[in-house]
Amino acid sequence: MDLQLANKTAVVTGASRGTGLAIARALLAEGVRVVGCARTITPALKDSGAVPVVCDVTTPDGPPNLIERAVDTLGGLDFVINNVGGKDTYNAGGFLALDDAEWQHTLNFNLFSTVRVTRAALPHLIERRGAIVNISSTAARVPAATTVDYGAAKAALNALTKALDEEFGPQGVRALTVSPGPINIERWTDPDGPGAILATVLDVPQEEVVHRLPARFRLTTGHIAEPAHIGALVAFLLSEHAASMAGTDIRIDDGLVKTV
Repeated sequence: MDLQLANKTAVVTGASRGTGLAIARALLAEGVRVVGCARTITPALKDSGAVPVVCDVTTPDGPPNLIERAVDTLGGLDFVINNVGGKDTYNAGGFLALDDAEWQHTLNFNLFSTVRVTRAALPHLIERRGAIVNISSTAARVPAATTVDYGAAKAALNALTKALDEEFGPQGVRALTVSPGPINIERWTDPDGPGAILATVLDVPQEEVVHRLPARFRLTTGHIAEPAHIGALVAFLLSEHAASMAGTDIRIDDGLVKTV
């Protein structure tokens, strides 16, 4: 299917690896000119064909500088993909173990970074009648004590996205969220990441964690998503083939969410 995205322009945040890198690659394959933002430029991002830009979108000045540079480099802006976010650890102590600093960190990383990038980008997106895709999570719909702050931040992100679509949709800007379940990314093998904590909880070697995830989350497909699956979905959503999809949360969760 020709997505007819050639020569469109996009900013992808958190593009150094994992899902963000996969989204950048999917758009590049469709002929989109991409600025890939990351705090650290990896060799993979540098070799992807995207224009790498060092930026920390969790700071007040980072997003305006990113969008200004992207517009100058690309000659305008059609799409923004707010991919930055995540939860580095599981909170074994539950809600009462989280202090204000942890809540502020999680909300800044998963919500306010998107607020700032989107605020800076919207005038340009309105001019081009563009689109915003915010990468959310099934944690917004399936809350858990171990990720209570993360789930709350992603639920707020979903509400933000719907509000953006309501306000700016009449001006031609679509806003959507994509909510993955578990994704086969580096954090599961990172010795300091949540995969190591989950390995302890499951009492299995860390290299077995990914293989155990489908059973743990009762995934109907029997596997977890690859980053490329997310990238392909985002590319489709940005195309005119999805022009009637607006203000929607699209789950790509291998059957994790059990409710209708």
